[in-house]
Amino acid sequence: MDEQLHSLTRRLIELRMEHADLNAAIDRLSEQAPLDELGVQRLKKRRLALRDMIARLAAETEPDEPA
Repeated sequence: MDEQLHSLTRRLIELRMEHADLNAAIDRLSEQAPLDELGVQRLKKRRLALRDMIARLAAETEPDEPA
């Protein structure tokens, strides 16, 4: 169980890093002229999917609250 929790925690860190990288990429792409709206939209969609994955994994790694 402890190994699985460590693996989930590691995956959560990796996803958070990828999310931060996407934020930076979106910022850079948004500053370019002409604006690549389709590219920005795709990156934002991927970022949203990552945020959902992060939320699911975070819920799995957090201990259950006592009743």
